[in-house]
Amino acid sequence: MAFYVYLLANRRNGTLYLGMTDDLARRVHEHREAINRGFSQRYGVKQLVWYEVHDSREAAFTRERQMKAWKRGWKLRAIEEMNPDWADLYETLQ
Repeated sequence: MAFYVYLLANRRNGTLYLGMTDDLARRVHEHREAINRGFSQRYGVKQLVWYEVHDSREAAFTRERQMKAWKRGWKLRAIEEMNPDWADLYETLQ
């Protein structure tokens, strides 16, 4: 089983949301459809712009906590390195 740390955005250089899940396609779908009320619904954060795969829940959780402490610029740099066009990566998960 794989675990994921991911970043969503509402637009290029816009509001970011950082999360962790064991089912990336399902979780991003939940964000896109605003199934759960909260941050992503309030700010329209629905575009998957970055993700990272981990072998264990603990590794993904540790990475998520590490990245939550990052400065915004570091997160933007991670997105730009993986996805310079800020394309919505959700479609590549299907």
